[in-house]
Amino acid sequence: VQLQASGGGLVQPGGSLRLSCAVSGSIDSINNMAWYRQAPGKQRELVALIYSSGTTNYADSVKGRFTISGDNAQKKVYLQMNSLKPEDTAVYYCSLNYRYSGINSQRWGQGTLVTVSS
Repeated sequence: VQLQASGGGLVQPGGSLRLSCAVSGSIDSINNMAWYRQAPGKQRELVALIYSSGTTNYADSVKGRFTISGDNAQKKVYLQMNSLKPEDTAVYYCSLNYRYSGINSQRWGQGTLVTVSS
C-alpha cells in the first residue's frame, strides 16, 4: 500500500491551496485518513482527520480555515486550506489507517511542502 500526496507549493498569506492524497494497493476498508504536518525544528502534528463515517477532527490552529474530505471508493483524501498563514508553512503528510486481512495498519505518504510567504 502506498500513498502519493500532491498539491503543495508557495502561496502568499491569505491564499489557498488544496492538497490531495491517493492510495494505491489492496485494502479491505479504511478506518481513517489524516493530514499531519511538520515544520522545521518542530514535531509532527495532526492537522485534520476523517473517519470512514465522515466524522472529522481538526487541530485548533486550523479550525475554520482547513477542510478535510475523503472519497473512500476512490481511496483519496483532500485538504482544502484557506486563509493560509506563514505559520502553516510545513511539510504536509497524508496518513492512512486501514484494515486488510483482519489486520489494522498505517501508512504514510512522502510529504508535500507548503510554504506561505510574501
